[in-house]
Amino acid sequence: MSRLFRKSRILEHKVGELLLNAQPVLTVCRKHEMVAAFERWRELLEGRRNPFIAREGIPFLLAAVAGFVAALRYHDWTVALPIGLLIVALWLLFRDPRRRIPPAPLGVVSPVDGTVVSVDRVSTGFFDGEAHRVRIDIDAFGTYTARSPVEGKIMDLNSLDASRVADYETHALWVQTDEGDDVVLQFSGYRLGLAPKAIVRYGERIGQGKRCAFLRLARSAEVHLPPTSSVLVEPGAVVRAGSDLIGKLLHS
Repeated sequence: MSRLFRKSRILEHKVGELLLNAQPVLTVCRKHEMVAAFERWRELLEGRRNPFIAREGIPFLLAAVAGFVAALRYHDWTVALPIGLLIVALWLLFRDPRRRIPPAPLGVVSPVDGTVVSVDRVSTGFFDGEAHRVRIDIDAFGTYTARSPVEGKIMDLNSLDASRVADYETHALWVQTDEGDDVVLQFSGYRLGLAPKAIVRYGERIGQGKRCAFLRLARSAEVHLPPTSSVLVEPGAVVRAGSDLIGKLLHS
């Protein structure tokens, strides 16, 4: 019995040493997990990482669901049915699914769900030469957030001379790639007077196809590409935000 007791004490001692030695590793792992969880939560709050529904739509959906439950409890289905239809409409309006970004570092992805209505060239004063312009009619029941056409840094159009940005007085987003290419995304045609809202800041880096703005029922989007780039779509093409290529930045 005493021998068994001594062996158990030795085993407890070794287990204690093992746990003591592993404690720093466990602490580091916990810290990394906490940091990763905090980053995911911060992105969720800022609207760049959404659980299929855009952050702006969550309060409306919760209110509609509460109204639906109250109607079922205190009234009947004739009152609950219109509220149920409203929930479906809100879900379609604010849906924000994840998209598979194509493996194309110099590619330009569509910023919105919709249909390409025109592809032409335009002189804006911002680019050296005539820029390529791709105009897209936005699908009202497509993804609620716009996606960045390219990877790069968010730049401030107001930092330039007014004559260069005269054509971008309305809501526009300027992204500059690491190769020095400038891509401008501009919205127009605001339903109910609601203009899109950016969810990125000046000086911040953004990945290709990542969320950059709440569309808020904007009617159309324009992507302006450098004169040396190429356009890969034609009018009539149906494109999906963050996953379909609409152009390519060319470098020798």
